[in-house]
Amino acid sequence: MSEHDVDRETADPPQHLARVIGISMAAAVGGLLFGFDTAVINGAVDSIQADFGLSASVLGFTVAITLLGCAAGAWFAGGLADRWGRKKVMVAAAFLFAINSVGSAFAFSEWDLMAWRLVGGLAIGIASVIVPGYIAEIAPSKWRGGLASVQQLAITIGIFVALLSDASFANAAGGAANEFWWGLSAWRWMLLVGVLPAVVYGVLALIIPESPQFLIRANRDRDAARILSRVSGVRDTEGKIRQIRESFEREDRAGYRDLRGPALGLQPILWVGMAIAALQQLVGINAIFYYSTTLWKSVGFSESDSFTTSVITSIINVTMTFVAIFFVDRIGRRKLLLAGSIGMTVGLLAATLAFLQAEGTGEDVALPGIWGPVALVGANLFVIFFAATWGPVMWVTLGEMFPNRIRSIALGVATMVNWVFNFIVTLTFPWVSANLGLWVMYAAFTVFAVVSFVFVRSRLPEFAGKDLEDNAELASAR
Repeated sequence: MSEHDVDRETADPPQHLARVIGISMAAAVGGLLFGFDTAVINGAVDSIQADFGLSASVLGFTVAITLLGCAAGAWFAGGLADRWGRKKVMVAAAFLFAINSVGSAFAFSEWDLMAWRLVGGLAIGIASVIVPGYIAEIAPSKWRGGLASVQQLAITIGIFVALLSDASFANAAGGAANEFWWGLSAWRWMLLVGVLPAVVYGVLALIIPESPQFLIRANRDRDAARILSRVSGVRDTEGKIRQIRESFEREDRAGYRDLRGPALGLQPILWVGMAIAALQQLVGINAIFYYSTTLWKSVGFSESDSFTTSVITSIINVTMTFVAIFFVDRIGRRKLLLAGSIGMTVGLLAATLAFLQAEGTGEDVALPGIWGPVALVGANLFVIFFAATWGPVMWVTLGEMFPNRIRSIALGVATMVNWVFNFIVTLTFPWVSANLGLWVMYAAFTVFAVVSFVFVRSRLPEFAGKDLEDNAELASAR
């Protein structure tokens, strides 16, 4: 179907656009929890290490174990979404988010904390698959990029809220390790407050409509037609339902075996999805958001200044996501990703050169002269370009690049890869930084930023303006 056909088939009066924006924002609260739960550990890391007497390697694993849960949750989320529906899986994720927050706040040992963070990881992994897939399925094609970017906006807001919350509790208690309300340490309150957005997400998940693709798969065509008309603005609902059903029936019943193909045992488009999912993490964004407070303290910033710097970075992250929302449907996915790769390379290279000048050993490390500001500028330049491009656009692309019949399963696998590489970066960052130096880690991130440019330029198709039902042909043609 051509873009002109899509325009004739859909209508975008204000009520339809407002409705689909509202539903996308409600679904994207899962992204807010995704960002909150992954970043909230930032302000608690040092206090957790002190309270439980953890070595650097055990601390790294305590932070990173969430990401193993994320990988597992992502792996199973697609299959669950196809069997239960998107709404029920969102409610399950909200429940897991809530019990993780309570359990982590009252953890009595590092092993107990690890177990609860693993549960939280399951919730994050599920949300990271369900939200972009759901928005891609419910949004009109010409608005899909911008609406899917709301997921990343929600993630960045979640990160900001987490870091702001961490800073507020730490300042109110006079330090993250100090006691606050009801005898609980401030760092425990940092983790406990996650219950509130989890409850909100659960309620919203019960209110929003089910995905039309799932309803058609379940032979609930009348319900699907109502949602396609009221939410997606489709005029010819019978034709659209027939088109979606045909996209399912072009393949056998979907399962993981359907991901097999001629490219090293997998379908080529799946390799493309897994590669961009891995590269989004290998450029090092979460080394900043998981360890930024510790990072800036390690090069001479006070605890208060480190918290403030982390919050400023998260504000930049939120603000620049609006750039992606505005441009992703206007100039396309590939151009944004290419521009982002160039900007990230420049920022990471500046940070690498700055950390190469670090003086001192152990906890007595500082960046002399101008190199402290250079590190700050470089790190924030990296965040600016990541937030405007690779942060949201990777999720947009994953949500739309796979053929209808295997979308949930393939999206789950690609998202699992994203979390696996997130885990690898998060686990290795403390050890490499302590033993080889921060500059080595940032040099590696710089190399992967260059690789990301080469890969997008040579291997990634453009999906902007395409109907989801057209992606089987587009994917196989690449």
